[in-house]
Amino acid sequence: MMRKLFITLLAVLPVFAFAAGPSIPLDVANNDLSDKESLKRGFKSYINYCLGCHQLQYQRYNRTFADLGISDEEGKAEWMFTGEKVGDHITNTMPAKEAAAWFGAAPPDLTLEARFRSPDWIYTYLRSFYVDESRPFGVNNKVFKDVGMPHVLQNLQGIRTMDEHGVLSAPVGGTMTEAEYDEFARDLTNFLEYVGEPNKLERKTLGKWVIGFLFILFVLSYFLKKEYWRDVH
Repeated sequence: MMRKLFITLLAVLPVFAFAAGPSIPLDVANNDLSDKESLKRGFKSYINYCLGCHQLQYQRYNRTFADLGISDEEGKAEWMFTGEKVGDHITNTMPAKEAAAWFGAAPPDLTLEARFRSPDWIYTYLRSFYVDESRPFGVNNKVFKDVGMPHVLQNLQGIRTMDEHGVLSAPVGGTMTEAEYDEFARDLTNFLEYVGEPNKLERKTLGKWVIGFLFILFVLSYFLKKEYWRDVH
């Protein structure tokens, strides 16, 4: 019996270790899924900077357009550049085998990344690249050590360094100020959180109604029970 318990504990320990998340504190993204302008900016940033490597293979263009208040015509003109149909999934043509050879691993699909990692993790990750000449692309990431991804947003954010205490310097040389880049990262994170669960706001609203209904049902059931058992007691 003890041997089986020991084996079970060994099997689940990695799960608990993974669930514990990163060892460094994460910055709070403060996303607002009701802010459609932010979602649109994040969608545009994803198309311009992420789609070349990272797909959203479980999300369709027309679903995104409808949720963000974008017409199909506007969507085709401003968010679709390679001849896809509005009903297509948001994918790219990067071959997985070659991508694995280039980056050490194929770039992950981002549809569920916010649910898998958390929005705060993504927000912190986008802001935590620093110079590391020992890495193939010359950068590393404080949140994701030895990441194989280049810092594709470096021209926007600029260059950061990290000292021996693990403290990142202020970015230098970017086209955006630090505050502007933080807002850019927040918009992109906001969009990826939306993609992970497009009906999240609806679910939360419906959940409040369900809880209210159950509360009223409980009260009615309680008084009904008292009425039925009045003569017995």
